[in-house]
Amino acid sequence: MSSVAALQPEPAPIVACTISRDVSNFDLLIEDMEVELGESWGDLSFDDAILFLNQPDADALEFVAIAVDSEDESDLARISGIISTAKEKGVKIILIAEEVSPIALHQLLRLGADDFVPYPLPENALHDAIERLHRAPAADQVLGEEPVAPAFKPKGDRDGVILAVHGLAGGTGATTFAVNLAWELATVQKTNGPRVCLLDFNFQYGSVSTYLDLPRREAVYEMLSDTASVDNVSFLQALLNFNEKMHVMTAPTEMLPLDIVTSEDINRVLAVARANFDFVVVDMPSTVVQWTEAVLNQSHIYFATMELDMRSAQNALRMIRALKAEELPYEKLRYVLNRAPKFTDLSGKSRVKRLAESLDITIELQLPDGTKQVTQSNDHGLPLAETAAKNPLRREIAKLAKSIYDLNVAAEAAAV
Repeated sequence: MSSVAALQPEPAPIVACTISRDVSNFDLLIEDMEVELGESWGDLSFDDAILFLNQPDADALEFVAIAVDSEDESDLARISGIISTAKEKGVKIILIAEEVSPIALHQLLRLGADDFVPYPLPENALHDAIERLHRAPAADQVLGEEPVAPAFKPKGDRDGVILAVHGLAGGTGATTFAVNLAWELATVQKTNGPRVCLLDFNFQYGSVSTYLDLPRREAVYEMLSDTASVDNVSFLQALLNFNEKMHVMTAPTEMLPLDIVTSEDINRVLAVARANFDFVVVDMPSTVVQWTEAVLNQSHIYFATMELDMRSAQNALRMIRALKAEELPYEKLRYVLNRAPKFTDLSGKSRVKRLAESLDITIELQLPDGTKQVTQSNDHGLPLAETAAKNPLRREIAKLAKSIYDLNVAAEAAAV
């Protein structure tokens, strides 16, 4: 006589778990877990998580999704213990965070979370995170995430010039300017050119990697997570070499809070960059954050890109007022007008003059409109010099790079 139990389908094996104080606070996470895994997932409280992870049943887990919010910040020690236990068991971790302070988030990510997704969950965010976990080993091999030998022997014997680029409004061409300025400096001499490093400090929407067709690397996040351990060699290993002429630190793989680093972190990174490169070009986020002050203080020149419109004028005024209120060196700002009027446009020239007078600033650099060639160059992942060498925008940036290089050579000669 056959058993009725034998006719019942076996329950689906549990391959993932959510871990939270109360999963009902994360209803979108519940819905997405059901879509991705059906019945092959479970839920654990913080109290039960350590006990379960230490049982044999936990060996079948592929990952856990640890969901935290602002109320959990007082319980970081226990959450940290859960992350450490999961890592010891070889279980991957997705951190889901809602309104968690940057310091707390930084601490949890440093413990070894494999991925981070903000809550409320953006569409397909959990699906994409799970996909990244599944292909992580192969991706590391393809992208060369294993430590690689630096392109040169880092001796820390330089004292580089830091050139920061900050867009006063979206779309003012800050990243395009930073990428092409760095490339023109790197190629200013046919032989024995200066050593140039380009740093993308826009940790959320940084597009330097796109404009140079470079992969984003996990090594960047690892370096930013533990800047106290950064030395000359480890810093160079986080960079990518572009066309054997320039070294680039891309933005991290994932979108991170801008406050994931502190002023001390930024100062350490810039100090190592200066010690190994002649010129360090920094592409800044348009948002002013706590560590913007650190970059401003370290910079020799702080380029502020703008356009001939009201939003740029208003934002420039806000920036100047903020820097003066904090008694920061606003005199380091050098204003760059992108898409400036042509020489024959007398009306446009008059507007530029009125803009400078109303803000009480000097617009020292006026860049012409590079037209569609700029967008095409960025989409192809190449500097303008490689795709449209005669472009008027490229010519102006090349002249600027040459003048900066010559000035630096003269200053070094005078120092000797």
